[in-house]
Amino acid sequence: MTGPAVVPLSGAVRDYAWGSTTAVQRMLGRPVDGTRIAELWFGAHPDDPSYCPDHGTTLEAMVAADPVGMLGPATVQALGPRLPFLVKILAADAPLSIQVHPTREQAERGWAAEDAAGIALTAPQRNYRDRNHKPELLVALTEFDALCGFRPVALARQLLAALALPELDGLAGLLEGPAPLRMAFTYLLTAEDPGAVVDAVLAAAPRLGGEWAPAAAAVSHIGAHFPGDVGVVLSLLLNAVRLRPGEAIYLPAGNVHAYLRGTGVEIMANSDNVLRCALTAKHVDVAELLRITDFTELAEPRWAPGPRGFVVPVPDFRLRALDLDAGPDAERGDAGPDPELGDAGPHLVLCTAGTAEVARGSTSVTLAPGHAAFVPAGDAPFTVRGTGTGYLAATGLPPGH
Repeated sequence: MTGPAVVPLSGAVRDYAWGSTTAVQRMLGRPVDGTRIAELWFGAHPDDPSYCPDHGTTLEAMVAADPVGMLGPATVQALGPRLPFLVKILAADAPLSIQVHPTREQAERGWAAEDAAGIALTAPQRNYRDRNHKPELLVALTEFDALCGFRPVALARQLLAALALPELDGLAGLLEGPAPLRMAFTYLLTAEDPGAVVDAVLAAAPRLGGEWAPAAAAVSHIGAHFPGDVGVVLSLLLNAVRLRPGEAIYLPAGNVHAYLRGTGVEIMANSDNVLRCALTAKHVDVAELLRITDFTELAEPRWAPGPRGFVVPVPDFRLRALDLDAGPDAERGDAGPDPELGDAGPHLVLCTAGTAEVARGSTSVTLAPGHAAFVPAGDAPFTVRGTGTGYLAATGLPPGH
C-alpha cells in the first residue's frame, strides 16, 4: 500500500447537556471538575471529524483526498466515497430524546421535499439534514438503561392493568382495538394536555415491582428530568431495557428509542437524520414521525453477537468486541500464536480499557483508553495486541465483497 498504514485519531468531544460529568473524563484520565462530556466521536463526520495529529488534518479530509485508497474500491462502489460509519463513546447521565430515524428511501424523499420547499439545512424545523439512513448499534460498557422498540401489545396491556389508573383508560382502550400501537402512540403524541395522566403515572410507578420494575425505573428517571413530559407515558409502550456490560441493542429505521443513562460504544451510519417526539425542547413533527415509525412489536430488544461480532442487516457497519487479555485478536478467525486482523475494507480500532497496540507492517500505534486509530483499506493485514478491552469497527459488507 502507498498511503498511511495506521492513522491515530483524536476523538471529537461533544458536551451535550445530558452528558456525564465523570465517565469519559475518567476514561481519558482528565480531572472530574463538573464539566459534561456526552460523546467522543471517531470518524469522518463533517460536523466534527476526528483530527489526525500525525498528518495535521482531519480524517474527513484524508478520505476526501483519496477515497479509494482509504476506503477500498469495494466500499466506495457499494457505499460511496465517504466513511460509512461513525463510532462514539456515549456517556449519559440524563435521558436523550425519544426519537426515530428514517430509512434511506424516506430520507431521500424527505430531504428532497424540504430542499424544494426552501427549508435551510440549519433551520430548527428541518427534519432531514442529509439523504442517508441512520441505523445504530450500542454496546454497553457499564449498566445501560434504554427504551428500545414497542413492547408487545399484550405486555403493554398488562402493564397498564398493573398501574390501575383511570387516567389510562383511554390508552388501554386503544390497545384493545385495531392497529393498537399506532393508535395509542398517536393518541399520546396529539394529546392537548397530558399533564394529568403524566402526574398519575409518576405517582403510581413506585409501587410497581417484579417484572415491571424496569418500566417503573424508566418512568421515575424520565420524570425526574422531564416532569410533565408526555414521554413519561410513552415509555409504557416501549421496552425498558437494562443492558449489562457487553450486551447490545440495535436500532434500525423506524425503531422508537431513547437512551436513558449509562456509558456505551455506539456505531451508526454517517447521518444526522433524527425525528424526535418527546423529552426534548427541539422541533417535533408529529405527522412525519408517525409516517416513518415502525409499529411492529419487538419481543426481544437485545442484539446478540455472532462469529464476526455484532453484525446488523445493513452494509454500513458492524462492530466487534476485542478481549485483548485473551491474546492477539483475529478478524479472520485465524488460529496460531500471531493471528492477524484485516480484510480489504477500512477499520477503526477503539481502546476502552488497558492498552491496545495496532501494528501494520513497520507502523505501530499504541492506544490508551478513549483513543482510536483508523486502518485504511488494503490487503496488508494488521494486528491488535495489548491488555484490557477494545472494539473493532468495519463495514457490514460481506466477506470477499
